[in-house]
Amino acid sequence: MGSADATFRPRRSVLYMPSSNERALEKAKSLPVDALILDLEDAVAPDAKDAARENACAAARSGEYGRREVTIRVNGLGSQWHEADLAAAAATGPDAVVVPKVGSADEVRGLVAALEAAGAPDHTRLWAMVETPAAILHAAEIASASDRLAVLVLGTNDLYKELGATFAPGRAAVMTSLQLAVLGARSAGVAVLDGVFNDVKDAEGFLAEARQGREMGFDGKTLIHPGQVEPANAVFAPSTEQVDDARAVIEAFEQAQAEGRGVATLNGRLIENLHVDTARKVLATADAIATLDA
Repeated sequence: MGSADATFRPRRSVLYMPSSNERALEKAKSLPVDALILDLEDAVAPDAKDAARENACAAARSGEYGRREVTIRVNGLGSQWHEADLAAAAATGPDAVVVPKVGSADEVRGLVAALEAAGAPDHTRLWAMVETPAAILHAAEIASASDRLAVLVLGTNDLYKELGATFAPGRAAVMTSLQLAVLGARSAGVAVLDGVFNDVKDAEGFLAEARQGREMGFDGKTLIHPGQVEPANAVFAPSTEQVDDARAVIEAFEQAQAEGRGVATLNGRLIENLHVDTARKVLATADAIATLDA
């Protein structure tokens, strides 16, 4: 974990909610979601921006979302709403402010300076959306630009558009981009979230894409519909078998160390320090999820 996120928080399911829709904000209080992105950008019409800003800030201040991580997505740099959104969100102090189309480390530093100038408390982190070719190519620099930055968020719809690529099962057109984003985040020790799956009626397609993201190393998936929450939670949580195996790996390694050996074997597998580190992360994830779900 990077210094921006010293306490591990599961982010298996991260749901966009249009802040112009008060009923949706109310419903979010009962969803089994790890995190919410109260949206002021794409999901909100221009004539509803001011009301949405007020709704999002009121929701974030309410304390009624329990253990859910509550973030606010502002309109992007250069838009007519950006400065007012950022100032209002900073003053509100949500868990994070999400900024679309962050393209460089300099932009990260400017955003952090603006948040701090507007009075953002220390706990309010920055989540940077990477959704352009330039952002992907500079993902590591963006991720490491500030200790306040805690998460990279893939904006895959915009990325497809910018690349002139075609949507298809398997996401071959953006696979390199996804991998570069994960590499950039991991090099800086920050979390990274996969992009959205657009067809809310295609449950099998969603599961396949979520599993792909999990296999690639993403911490969770951004979502556009409440029906995607529980499948995402299941995919991005360690299975019972993985938890049992992690405990066995740690036990075997500790036994080997007690006997003066630097490596261990478990059911024919060689166990080294790196395997123990992975096992401990599995157990930490499982424990954090159990705490959330209690």
